[in-house]
Amino acid sequence: MGARPKITVVGAGNVGATAAQYAVERELGDVVLVDVIEGIPQGKALDLLQAGPVHRYDALLTGSNGYEETADSDIVVITAGLARKPGMTRDDLLFKNAEIVGGVVEQVVPRSPSAILILVTNPLDAMVQLAWKRSGFPSERVIGMAGVLDSARFRTFIARELNVSVENVTAFVLGGHGDTMVPLPRFSTVAGIPITELLTPERIQALVTRTANGGAEIVNFLKSGSAYYAPAAAAVEMVEAILKDKKKILPCAAYLDGQYRTRGLYVGVPVKLGRQGVEQIVEITLTAEEQAAFDKSAAAVRELVDKLKL
Repeated sequence: MGARPKITVVGAGNVGATAAQYAVERELGDVVLVDVIEGIPQGKALDLLQAGPVHRYDALLTGSNGYEETADSDIVVITAGLARKPGMTRDDLLFKNAEIVGGVVEQVVPRSPSAILILVTNPLDAMVQLAWKRSGFPSERVIGMAGVLDSARFRTFIARELNVSVENVTAFVLGGHGDTMVPLPRFSTVAGIPITELLTPERIQALVTRTANGGAEIVNFLKSGSAYYAPAAAAVEMVEAILKDKKKILPCAAYLDGQYRTRGLYVGVPVKLGRQGVEQIVEITLTAEEQAAFDKSAAAVRELVDKLKL
């Protein structure tokens, strides 16, 4: 691999393979796809490589069952883990996925000591906390993908409701990934106009509820898997902001050290993403009601982190 940035994607299932696809289509770097199942990462990498002439990218893709090929990665996206099945909560995955993610981090970190880790595995907030603890990395280099996905879902529903371009819609989502997420309608806008000016409180609440259940809605349709196009797109938006040093403000799971009245915990907040990872946590003053919702969300994350004895 040459001078292009190097992106490792661990887990060559639907999320990982789609993230690899989006990353090379944007020519963000060369990609190493790692998976425990023999042949899967090799086959998917080769298939994506052969789409290069048609989609006009020269990025290289390598598939591997081990970690030697991942050495000196700039970014490692961790999607490995069990997906949700109908009726499962994200928390049901806790101990199994903790084992998987812990193992991945132990393999990746010695080989890419200056990488930035992006976690996608659920239950998201607890997995980021685990990866940070196991990696020994500074917290700004370990980040969770959740808010970008949640706000993309919220933006989709707002745009459909108002019949406007998704490009006009900005949504603001805080808190843990899952049922306790905290969307902030007063900071969610259409061409700069808060949605509170455009939609009734009832309609907003319906969209908020649909957003919080967005993953489950898709799991119920698919039966044998969970969402992957939008999650992969969200992860790649983070990869792009970091590799291109865009200083882009995105909602991500980041380590809080007193911000939002929360200490020692990874929770979703707006952050500035650049080449150093989380370069700033953007703190806004919440109303009492919003802060209470955020506290409840953080408490749900803290409960999982305590279960893992982190």
